[in-house]
Amino acid sequence: MDVINPATEEVVTSVAMATVADTDRAVERARRAYARWRDVSPGDRARLLRAFAAAVDEHLEELAELEVAEAGHPIAQARWEAGNLRDVLLYYSAAPERLTGSQIPVAGGLDVTFHEPLGVVGLIVPWNFPMPILGWGLAPALAAGNTVIVKPAEATPLTALRVGELALEAGLPEDVVTVLPGEGPVAGRRLADHPDVAKIAFTGSTRVGRELMAACAPGVKRLTLELGGKSANIVFADADIEKAAATAPGAVFDNAGQDCCARSRILVQRPVYDRFMELLEPAVRAVVVGDPRDEKTQVGPLITGAHRERVASFVPDGAPVAVRGTAPSGKGFWYAPTVLAGDGVTGLPAWREEVFGPVAVVVPFEDEADAVRIANDTPYGLSGSIWTRDVGRAFRMSRAVEAGNLSVNSHSSVRYWTPFGGFKQSGLGRELGPDALAAFTDTKNVFISTEE
Repeated sequence: MDVINPATEEVVTSVAMATVADTDRAVERARRAYARWRDVSPGDRARLLRAFAAAVDEHLEELAELEVAEAGHPIAQARWEAGNLRDVLLYYSAAPERLTGSQIPVAGGLDVTFHEPLGVVGLIVPWNFPMPILGWGLAPALAAGNTVIVKPAEATPLTALRVGELALEAGLPEDVVTVLPGEGPVAGRRLADHPDVAKIAFTGSTRVGRELMAACAPGVKRLTLELGGKSANIVFADADIEKAAATAPGAVFDNAGQDCCARSRILVQRPVYDRFMELLEPAVRAVVVGDPRDEKTQVGPLITGAHRERVASFVPDGAPVAVRGTAPSGKGFWYAPTVLAGDGVTGLPAWREEVFGPVAVVVPFEDEADAVRIANDTPYGLSGSIWTRDVGRAFRMSRAVEAGNLSVNSHSSVRYWTPFGGFKQSGLGRELGPDALAAFTDTKNVFISTEE
């Protein structure tokens, strides 16, 4: 399959796609490697993960440039992504020596627990954040003693392939990390079906997540799903309106809106709605969309031409466009940041469906109850923001909004040292944070009798 540069539409390289037979062979190699990897001492496993992180750090610029070429991410963002992969590996390198069980007093003996690795883990990684999401599953799975098969997205396999090479260069045993480019319905589905794959961790659309749940059900295969979002950005009248409006474009348009956490439903309390819109317009027009190699670029292109057509379909002729930014013309899958607002906007597909592009919708609300009603009127529940100076309101809204990750007076709610996951159709299970290893281990309970 050709890897296309989204900013130039030029072919970067071609990558062979794995067949079902290729996938089976990869699983068999990973299964054999697991028997050795799980027996590596915690201290040595930690040391290897630190070496892996150091290798990523040494090649950070190379990885960033690959991300620019295959995903069209601005170079500054791509460097952050490579750095996030490094940091996640370092964070979980501390886990092997801290993966302790419990000692539980019981009558007639002693009860102890152990956290046992699962075996072969399949990671199905999306194209929107290829390096960070790879690391979010790879690092805790390795730390827990599992071997990992990574199936990158068809459009963005290059960084994953290089990371697989760096794992070997860092000293990880062969077949502990396998990168298997392939099409989702072929290699991805086979990983879900294969009886020797103990767990699937998938980030992507809710539709594919449902298909994977069904595929994993016959074998009761463990599954973590991080799926779609339609997140609310709720701005109350007592908030810092200038800051809320200035930061709202980044909350939607970063990564060209190709982010399941994008705050694409902007709810503004009616008394400050007009003022917010006045402030939002220049903030949107100031977003720099352009050449990803330029250090000043904030937003790059969409991933493919087909995806650009899908995004454009959410803004049909006659749609109530309140603000439209700028984007390059000519080669590249560009789409200008767009804000919809006004009469009938809540009846548009862009209000309810995940656009996965730089399109936001703004609506007014009356009070807390109205804001909660609007924010929760969606099958998704991944993230969101709440803007208010009232601490009590911040807590009330945080408890009432049905989302797995919320931020108050900020748009940043995802950190590798805190849990990440969604409510409703936005996911199953949790990633990241100190408890992520629970997703890649089983708890074994052992009772030891002390009776004669």
